[in-house]
Amino acid sequence: MSKIKNITILGDGGWGMTLAIILHRKNFSVSLWSFSREYATYLDRYRKNPKFLKGIRIPSGIKITSNIKRAVIGADLLIVAVPSIYLRKVIRRLKNIQGIKKKLILSVTKGIEPETSMRMSQVIKKELAAEKIYVLSGPTIALEVARNHPATAVIAGRNTLDLKRLQELLSSRRFRVYRNTDVIGVELGGSLKNIIAIACGISDGLGFGANAKAAILARGLNEMRNLAHAMGARRETLNGISGLGDLVTTCVSKFSRNRFVGEQLAKGKSIKTIKERMRMVAEGITTVKAAYKLSHRYKIEMPITKEIYNVVYKGKKAPEAVDVLMSRRMKTE
Repeated sequence: MSKIKNITILGDGGWGMTLAIILHRKNFSVSLWSFSREYATYLDRYRKNPKFLKGIRIPSGIKITSNIKRAVIGADLLIVAVPSIYLRKVIRRLKNIQGIKKKLILSVTKGIEPETSMRMSQVIKKELAAEKIYVLSGPTIALEVARNHPATAVIAGRNTLDLKRLQELLSSRRFRVYRNTDVIGVELGGSLKNIIAIACGISDGLGFGANAKAAILARGLNEMRNLAHAMGARRETLNGISGLGDLVTTCVSKFSRNRFVGEQLAKGKSIKTIKERMRMVAEGITTVKAAYKLSHRYKIEMPITKEIYNVVYKGKKAPEAVDVLMSRRMKTE
């Protein structure tokens, strides 16, 4: 890996903006791409991101543009931080940029593409035939990290030397990054936990207590581990920061979009209404469709995932889903 000086982040959401701020603090030259020309102009002029990172000042040294070619062409490191539902469309815009296959790419997007059941790094690989793709995942509520609260994450990839260099590049006094070679496990942990967060939100919305949430977390983690292992991941990866750690954060945080979706479903709101009223994307909504398909493909029993799928896509009422889960046949743990 040659020396990294110029870093481009694709995506103006909370996490992409937070990483831009972290890297700017470390004296890297940082550019941030926004899909919207109007919003890019707003961000550049007012240096705040009220849609996705309210209350955080954007340093004047971060360059902001809506010209994707201009943003990418001189980057030594490209960080992909667009929602999973838009990722393939955005990546396709990079195909004809000279040298794109050789660029170092870091995906921080969490999700599984529902149409193909592909992980985000697989989508990038498929579209660009890129040679160096790494992933970053973990319990990283953007606003907390941007406020310089202590947080951890995991970076995953195949090349140990590159991993160590990226680990050092991203780490700071309040942001500790671990490394892992289990790309599948790290990506699936960050994706599947959003389904369980919707379940926890339903529990909260129905007025249940800590007992119910503990049961959802424990059994949800078991579903995550089983599917990830069937897909080639190491079970222990799901017990770590990018699995259990991210799961806990997403299921308990007041900032969790997926937990919020579950709360609203429990109150009888339709998924259409919930999505229309949200500014940010709740990845669990599409991920549960992909995970449901994958559970059948790999013959993995995932009762919580199945019921969340039924609530989101089949119109089942949340209390009915709870009754189904609690009346399943008796079994050993």
